[in-house]
Amino acid sequence: MAEASISVAEDQFSCPVCLDLLKDPVTIPCGHSFCKVCINGCWDQEDQKGVYSCPQCKDTFTPRPVLRRNNMLAEVVEKLKKTEVQAASPAHCYAGPGDVECDFCTGRKHKAVKSCLMCLASFCETHLKPHYEVPGLKKHKLVEASGNLQEKICSEHDEVLKIYCRTDQSFICYLCMTDEHKSHDTVSVKTKRTEKESELKEEQMKFQQRIQEKQKKVQELKQTVNTIKLSAQTAVDDSERIFTELISSMEKKRSEVTELIRAQEKTELSRAERLLEQLEQEIADLQRRLTEMEQLSHTHDHIHFLQEI
Repeated sequence: MAEASISVAEDQFSCPVCLDLLKDPVTIPCGHSFCKVCINGCWDQEDQKGVYSCPQCKDTFTPRPVLRRNNMLAEVVEKLKKTEVQAASPAHCYAGPGDVECDFCTGRKHKAVKSCLMCLASFCETHLKPHYEVPGLKKHKLVEASGNLQEKICSEHDEVLKIYCRTDQSFICYLCMTDEHKSHDTVSVKTKRTEKESELKEEQMKFQQRIQEKQKKVQELKQTVNTIKLSAQTAVDDSERIFTELISSMEKKRSEVTELIRAQEKTELSRAERLLEQLEQEIADLQRRLTEMEQLSHTHDHIHFLQEI
């Protein structure tokens, strides 16, 4: 809403000559207001006729009216400028780095929205209005704002390059066709663009086809990668299971072997202990008999000796 009101205000307080907000505004007898420098410039060209006209309503005045500053209008314009600065985005209104500047803005340049191939100039939204309103300017060729308009003009004839020479593969103007490019194969730039657009579409289709083929290969490769990962994981899981089973089996076998060894050890120890006990008993018996024999050898009773032996 603020932008709409500012736009209306700009129309009401813009100079009909320069189309900018009024600077040092003056009001002439018919009631229309202009920048002082703009109206003076217009009337300076009419000094020889001695009749001075309003650039807007065409009313005439004789003699040349005395111009006085419209202080009330000047104050309103100043307030409008301040409101515009606060409400408008500088990035949208003014040209920044890399933007094409309006060739008709004074002071800080606004961003150009269109370029005219006939005027060889670029225009902001405000200064472009005459190209949409003035019958003569409506026929001009407007293009997207460009900073290299001179490249679209024939350096030899100062005409717009509207023709493409297939023979020399260069852009030419209509006067070039009557000179050095007279017998060459030429077409309009529009026709050449149509041809190039057709070629471009074919190239786009080829690239699209290649992209689809690449995307198909990508999907296949992704599927292969997933298969590899799945197979590898399956192999890892299988190996983990097999080795777990092997370890479990080995642990079981180890336990069984240990148990077998311990059982055999127990049997052998039991047998050895019994044999040891038997041998110790036999040794004790022999020791006892030896003692008896030793005692018998010392007896003086011959009959007892013979009876015991």
